[in-house]
Amino acid sequence: MPAKKSDESFWKAVESLIHESEIAIDRPKGSHHPRYPELVYPVDYGYLKNTTAMDGGGIDIWRGTKISEKIDAIICTVDLNKKDSEIKILIGCSLAEKKLILQFHNRGLMKAILIER
Repeated sequence: MPAKKSDESFWKAVESLIHESEIAIDRPKGSHHPRYPELVYPVDYGYLKNTTAMDGGGIDIWRGTKISEKIDAIICTVDLNKKDSEIKILIGCSLAEKKLILQFHNRGLMKAILIER
């Protein structure tokens, strides 16, 4: 199905956030989650400085290994423990990285879907 004009407007808005914000990687690939040490980040994880997400921090991003700055997809999460929902922006992620990220978010009472561009 071809992209609708409203779909492209959404992706352009996401790109604006990326280009107007500094990326901070505070959990590099291979690091452990601060509250759940058994969870290991499969891809670089961070946030956009000077933005706000549901948890009060910056908008979360996953930074893949592709050189491209292309916004590949977003992950939408629902966390029944915290009773919240967030999006995570994927930048430069390969198909394999997208699968790992989706698996990372689909555990326990957290559920996620991947929406590709």
